[in-house]
Amino acid sequence: MAADAGPPLVLMALGLVLWLAVTATVAGISIQTVGMILFIVGAIWLVVELIQSRSVTRDRVVEEPVAYRDRRI
Repeated sequence: MAADAGPPLVLMALGLVLWLAVTATVAGISIQTVGMILFIVGAIWLVVELIQSRSVTRDRVVEEPVAYRDRRI
């Protein structure tokens, strides 16, 4: 099972754009701070996904293919 890294990477990219490239201001909301928070959450999410993916592949039981199991020697 592969890590589903797409959504965290999209969140990180969106966060970086808001943090570093957007200069617009909204009353009462710092867009750069929101971008930084989104980037950090995306990075944490990506690390969690990779750790879970690694533990799942380590615990997986590898069985012989059916063709070899039913074969008589």
